[in-house]
Amino acid sequence: MRNSLRLATALAGVCLLAAPASADTLKDALTRAYQDNPTLEAARAQLRATDENVVIQRAQGLPSVNTTTTYSEFLVQNSTSFIAPERQLNASVDLGVPLYQGGAVKNGVLAAENRVDAGRADLRGTESSVFADVVAIYMDVILNEALVSLSSNNVEVLSINLEATSDRFEIGDLTRTDVAQSESRLAVARGDLQTAEANLVNARERYIALVGTAPTDLQPPPPLPGLPDSVQMAVDVALENNPDLIAAKERADAAGYDIEVAGAGRLPTFSAFTNGGYQNFLGTLGAVPGATADQTATSATAGVRMTLPLFQGGRVAAQQRQATAQAEAALEQVIATERSVIAQTRAIYSSWRAANAIIASSQAAVDAAALSLEGVRAENTVGNRTILDILDAQQELLRAQVQLVTARRNAYVAGFNLLAIMGKAEARDLGLGDEGLLYDPVVNYDRVRGIIWDWQRDPEPEADSSRTVDIPPADGEVPDEDPLDEFGTEIIDYSDTAPPPLETPESNP
Repeated sequence: MRNSLRLATALAGVCLLAAPASADTLKDALTRAYQDNPTLEAARAQLRATDENVVIQRAQGLPSVNTTTTYSEFLVQNSTSFIAPERQLNASVDLGVPLYQGGAVKNGVLAAENRVDAGRADLRGTESSVFADVVAIYMDVILNEALVSLSSNNVEVLSINLEATSDRFEIGDLTRTDVAQSESRLAVARGDLQTAEANLVNARERYIALVGTAPTDLQPPPPLPGLPDSVQMAVDVALENNPDLIAAKERADAAGYDIEVAGAGRLPTFSAFTNGGYQNFLGTLGAVPGATADQTATSATAGVRMTLPLFQGGRVAAQQRQATAQAEAALEQVIATERSVIAQTRAIYSSWRAANAIIASSQAAVDAAALSLEGVRAENTVGNRTILDILDAQQELLRAQVQLVTARRNAYVAGFNLLAIMGKAEARDLGLGDEGLLYDPVVNYDRVRGIIWDWQRDPEPEADSSRTVDIPPADGEVPDEDPLDEFGTEIIDYSDTAPPPLETPESNP
């Protein structure tokens, strides 16, 4: 699985280098992050490490075989023995089979399995978090491109206005004050453009850090699917599917098994054993006169061993009390996580609905401000409006346009965050598995669970994610297009369920 993801990433990189620049979609960005984001790769590796705890716990209940070999030189012989040897070779093989360990092995395995389930939920949470970050930065790039376009357009309009104002001043139609007002607004607009370009560079660099490639002509995002009709529906789904809450519950279950593991320390244990020994004095064992000494000897024993702890200084009781307290903490953490999920879901839902309402009001403001600017300019030609009135109307239109594109960005990000906290923003939910490259954590678990050979090991560790040091620095330039159309002019009702996500962006929220 890891090699397949790495190969797909490498091929994608080759294609990017070999082919001319093309447009990127949100699905492209999410797919690249899924295959190449180091945070996500680290979470997968951490889960693979957690898988091994099941094997470690189970190994305590399996037979063990040990061999011991000793070679000895007797430097000083026993002065009272006539058959003292000069050297000795001993070898033994011991086989132990645990029969009963007070339930420690069984409960230890169950606790480890619950923690594996918790780790899988953590991986889901990391995946959702990375995707939410990608969506946010994707929309930030689009937003800042729109803001640069709006600022650039504002500079161009104010430059033309300053030229017209200067020409009218030359013929005595306007005063020096009118020219100064135009110059002041143009200077501020140029400063705003520099700020907008710097913010765009910052957004593009953060995109590179998350996705691993530079953003190229980002396309408007598709509608979000499956958003709830009510806040209660959102909360109900979140309480059922939120990965953080699932992980907290699994850890609480595991902590309950830990109590039994700790208590097993006061119970008797039974094991079967057998051993064989070989002894060789290497021809140095003496003998009494008239007799021949046997230089080798073998032995074998078998039996059953019971160990019953009688007094351990209170250690076992303390360990069990400790495990009980930790289990209580884990149960409280479940409640705390549940509270947090409920609060976040309600807050995000409110933000999403508010952003949609702001879109509608901002669109109306843009339309009204555009009409107002046109009227003010017309009235100025007949002397009913001043240059300052035109400048104010132009600024009002710009503010409305900025508010509109910002609201569209906020609505989409809030909608995706709502899906994420509901547990519905993972690769399978977003249609990213078309190429059959979805990471399946069960594959590694099934691979390692049955391994009992002590000499098996995985290849040497190496990073799978690509570096971004060779990607050229981002700039603040934007394509020549309508900044409002980049977000789409249609206001989408996100409560409607859209077709499969991120595949056919037919409309733009």
